[in-house]
Amino acid sequence: MKLIFLDIDGTLTKPGENTPPQSAIDAISKARSNGHKVFLCTGRNPDMLRPLLRYQFDGFIGCAGGYVAVGENYGDILYDHPMTNEERDIALKTLHNQGVFCTIEAEKGSWGDENLGDFLSSQGEGNSEIERWRKALAGNLGIKPMSEYDGSPVYKVVIMCMDMKQLDEAKAALGDKYNFVMQEVKVGGSSSSCINGEIINKDFNKGLGVEIICKKFNVPLSDTIGFGDSMNDLEMIQTVGLSVCMANGSEKLKSLSDMVCPSVSEDGLAKAFAELKLI
Repeated sequence: MKLIFLDIDGTLTKPGENTPPQSAIDAISKARSNGHKVFLCTGRNPDMLRPLLRYQFDGFIGCAGGYVAVGENYGDILYDHPMTNEERDIALKTLHNQGVFCTIEAEKGSWGDENLGDFLSSQGEGNSEIERWRKALAGNLGIKPMSEYDGSPVYKVVIMCMDMKQLDEAKAALGDKYNFVMQEVKVGGSSSSCINGEIINKDFNKGLGVEIICKKFNVPLSDTIGFGDSMNDLEMIQTVGLSVCMANGSEKLKSLSDMVCPSVSEDGLAKAFAELKLI
């Protein structure tokens, strides 16, 4: 039996979408029928990943490792680690002080700065994270205006800005407890760029989520396979026994992975499942 871990955006689906290719759906079903277990392993919170659960998985690692659930109706919660309210408030205050656009993610909802849409509309094409948030604002992922935030515990903050220096104040306040997982994206082939990424508690990551699930099912890490596409999958890729990067993924992640499979739009998961004899 293998434990298979799948990132969502750019791996299982096109960025920001909730419907995988039929080939991927069929491959997951066949792999589970063959006795393997398949888990989502994503930065999405449970609310954002919920539309995918209709395709039947054995559990999920959500919030980049901050929330891990398995079992019937995903009711067996193995790990649950939100930010403290104080840390949430410090993050939002210091980021907003510097004009950083924020989205906060809780278990059952997400809220974003109301002017994020205007910021994104000015950015270039070609980055999966930017594309994901464009589509999220169109309703695919149900992000509500920050003014409607209900105080629910927050697991991570997703941010966008134009200059890394805008993060210095937040890093000074939170850097000992939180990782700032950022990437710089060139805009439309020009010399300008956009910074996007996530602020994630150092207590968890996708790789630790993999370890938690392995312990639950008493399966060694050598019998795990992870599929990802961007550097926010790094800890998962470093932890699993066999790592796979999508052809549409980060060049850096490809160089660190054991193999590269075709892109999500070219039936990459199904082809890799077949090559690895999971189906």
